[in-house]
Amino acid sequence: MDGTGAVLQNNCGLGSMGPLNLPFPYPPIKVREQNQFYANLLTLDYCGSVSELTAAVQYIHGESSLCCRQCTVAKTIVGMAVAEMTHLQKLGEMILLLGGNIDFSIKTRTGTQMWTPEYTNLSSDENKILDANLTSEKAAIEQYRQHIGMIEDDYVNALLERIIQDEEYHIMLLEMMKG
Repeated sequence: MDGTGAVLQNNCGLGSMGPLNLPFPYPPIKVREQNQFYANLLTLDYCGSVSELTAAVQYIHGESSLCCRQCTVAKTIVGMAVAEMTHLQKLGEMILLLGGNIDFSIKTRTGTQMWTPEYTNLSSDENKILDANLTSEKAAIEQYRQHIGMIEDDYVNALLERIIQDEEYHIMLLEMMKG
């Protein structure tokens, strides 16, 4: 390369992006007592096919796919990714307090399954990215509500309810971007 060709550059600066979550605090991370069943349930929310890890990776992929052509959408998506990482971190703490382990696997009655990027939608089309994220957010809310119905620990359920509020906010943002 002789240095005389055009320089390609991404001008979509993401340095100031913080999490796109609702502006009120999360409940304290504490549990009534250790409970392996609850910890195992939360591993689904942490790193299952419908999970915070899957959502964060899918959002990061969407941001990378759109940053050079749809900066505003990319910035919003990366803000949602940061919020999902916050959820991931809080669920991880809760799993540990419940007596579980953080190893990016889900624990079920039939065994252990590692997280895989196959859980993510890797489209580079803006509409498909937004649709996939809408579907994921709605599935996450449904799964959280199922888990709240199975967990009898008000501290754990308070965190899940607070995360649901952020997920509902993400749905609103995604629907606004779809137009």
